[in-house]
Amino acid sequence: MKILNKASTRGKIGFLAVLAIITLVFPLVVKNQYIVRMGTLSLMYVGLSFSLNFVTGFLGQVSLGHAAFLGIGAYTSAILSERLELPFLVTALLAMLVSAFFGMLLGIPALHLSGSYLSIVTLGFCEIVRIVELNWVSLTRGPMGITGINRPNIFGIQIKSVASYYYLCLILVAIIGVIIANILNSHVGRAIMSVREDSIAAAAMGVNVFRYKVMTFTISAAFAGLMGAFYAHYMLFIDPSSFNFDQSLTILSMVILGGLGSLPGSVIGALLLSIIPELLRGLAEARMLFYGLALTFMMILRPQGLLGRVTLYQLLGIKKKFAPPSAVNTSSPTDEMV
Repeated sequence: MKILNKASTRGKIGFLAVLAIITLVFPLVVKNQYIVRMGTLSLMYVGLSFSLNFVTGFLGQVSLGHAAFLGIGAYTSAILSERLELPFLVTALLAMLVSAFFGMLLGIPALHLSGSYLSIVTLGFCEIVRIVELNWVSLTRGPMGITGINRPNIFGIQIKSVASYYYLCLILVAIIGVIIANILNSHVGRAIMSVREDSIAAAAMGVNVFRYKVMTFTISAAFAGLMGAFYAHYMLFIDPSSFNFDQSLTILSMVILGGLGSLPGSVIGALLLSIIPELLRGLAEARMLFYGLALTFMMILRPQGLLGRVTLYQLLGIKKKFAPPSAVNTSSPTDEMV
């Protein structure tokens, strides 16, 4: 039995290795630039799904305003690049910091709430940000948007080809995924997931629930801001219509479809809901009907999503040495307190 398990694990690792190789050579093999651009946008949505799943899937707090942080990051990077001519690495970092700041400002009062109340607050925040972007004409140029955004220049390397944008996005998404995975595989991650399972029990075990909620919300907003910075310098044009409630709903749908509390699920959900609408574009409005029906049947037949709460370790059949996610380290409760 152990031999079979090891063989199965090796097979899964080999399969993932093949997928990784395909991902790396994709823009080199595919000559159609439109397909590569779609691959780049799909990767961007993977990064956004990672960041939203961190809050919604692992912390258990539903946010309907994720597009707001995407927009804050995009406008911050675009404005700094256009007016101060700062390089992309600097504007992207500042976009993360500004988005994280607003995430913290929203998180401190809002995360005293939960359930539908929190969803309404985040939805309202998304609409407020969109209205500010639309009406603060002297800063954002309002409905005209910001045009002529500089292309990224990293250590003297100009990012301008379709393939180079793809690899830049792949690197940024990989960074987001690795950071979130490492957080989740630490005592901090186990404390975060204990809040999801039962916040009252977690608090009784010494977990500072409010602190972890605000921290998770802030980190999630920062990563959304990073994807916003990439989006601005990739599209070279942004306007408020790109960061509305529909965008937030799209990202949330990707997380739900792939599976709440699963990073591999975020990848699958983002890819499916990025690629399928494009494949059905020729069906005009009928494709949106198919899109809605698919999500409806998914919620009925498999409400936990395709890979609900399935981690990469579980996917590979690898047993982790530390305690399960729902457990909290009780050996020193004061370590979890402020």
